[in-house]
Amino acid sequence: MTMKLFKTLLPAAALVALPAMGMAQEAAAPTMDEVGPYIFTTLLFLMAGFLVFFMAAGFAMLEAGLVRSKNVAMQLTKNIALFSIAAIMYWLIGFNTMYPGDFNGFFALGGQTVLDAVGVAPEDAALDYASVGSDFFFQLVFVAATASIVSGAVAERIKLWPFLAFVVVLTGIMYPISGSWKWGGGWLDAMGFSDFAGSTVVHSVGGWAALAGVIILGPRLGKYGKDGKVNPIPGSNLALATLGTFILWLGWFGFNGGSQLAMGTVGDVSDVSRIFANTNMAAAAGAVTALILTQLLYKKVDLTMVLNGALAGLVSITAEPLAPTLFGALWIGGIGGVIVVFAVPFLDKLKIDDVVGAIPVHLFAGIWGTIAVIFYGEANLITQLIGIAAYGAFTFVGAMILWTILKATVGIRVSEEEEINGLDMAELGMEAYPEFSKG
Repeated sequence: MTMKLFKTLLPAAALVALPAMGMAQEAAAPTMDEVGPYIFTTLLFLMAGFLVFFMAAGFAMLEAGLVRSKNVAMQLTKNIALFSIAAIMYWLIGFNTMYPGDFNGFFALGGQTVLDAVGVAPEDAALDYASVGSDFFFQLVFVAATASIVSGAVAERIKLWPFLAFVVVLTGIMYPISGSWKWGGGWLDAMGFSDFAGSTVVHSVGGWAALAGVIILGPRLGKYGKDGKVNPIPGSNLALATLGTFILWLGWFGFNGGSQLAMGTVGDVSDVSRIFANTNMAAAAGAVTALILTQLLYKKVDLTMVLNGALAGLVSITAEPLAPTLFGALWIGGIGGVIVVFAVPFLDKLKIDDVVGAIPVHLFAGIWGTIAVIFYGEANLITQLIGIAAYGAFTFVGAMILWTILKATVGIRVSEEEEINGLDMAELGMEAYPEFSKG
């Protein structure tokens, strides 16, 4: 073969050899069947996570609307601060406390969260469930929601910095320890306790912490008369409260849907869609139930009850949003609405002043939702009650101790004069609505 012919044929041979080499390399790379679950589950965590993150805005708007105008800036400050603190504390010790791997006991404190390496290789992704970053972010926004529950209940009379000190302990230690009992593969999980997305793990924990806080704080000035009369204290902006409720409703699709924890198969995606539908139905049923009940009981519809009825329906379905039928979601959420309508005046009779109704919504409806699992899930009533009692005892007692320590050391309640003038000026030196008179 002449050199000229060799030079002519060499490029052609290379063109034939290169695709073959490429095919061999492609065959060696992981297939979509192998890396697909990693990609789609990571995507689920990220999308659901930013929906739940938006719930922080929902809590902020709901609370801003239900407190008086002289306390609005304080509530907004608390909400952005508590989310930021939760993010740092959950990274520092919370995530690895809640998900300690082989830990199966009662208490363990983890260390800092370390994210995935930059540019994870496909062959590594095929071995993992989802990216650490996506899982961490998704779990983080749940703990922030727990702290937001407390914020609304103790509004209009608590000092800023003691409240934030409580948030540090709640988000960094208390919530992660109790969360590990179920979601970290701990002792309650081993018993068969069932809580799909957190009616107890998240909502009742926030409710128990809030209940302890309002008991230690005491009611707002003028809320209860000496003769036992309850004096209503209207919020400043029901438009904001309604906006906040709709934002929370939207965020709940991520809260419950993301808790499927997988989107790598047809079955998983179908289940997520079923969870969305059931979540929406429960919220609607809670709202309509509260709408009808307040008309029957008070001869007029109470918007704040309707808003909390929707939220109670959402909390009620959160423990098991997958298994029920749409009718099942309707009656579970509807009972949540009933709970709110009767629990709010019940707390007032006990002189427990919950500004936004967080305790009826998150604690009482959370307990109901955890019990309701027995009608569609595989859990039994005794196990569910043990779980409810365990979370209640740990969180309530722990919160009572912490609130008492804060009260005895730095004080947790503002003075009467500061409460009358408003926490915006007393704690922040600014007002949310400076052009309006205080109310």
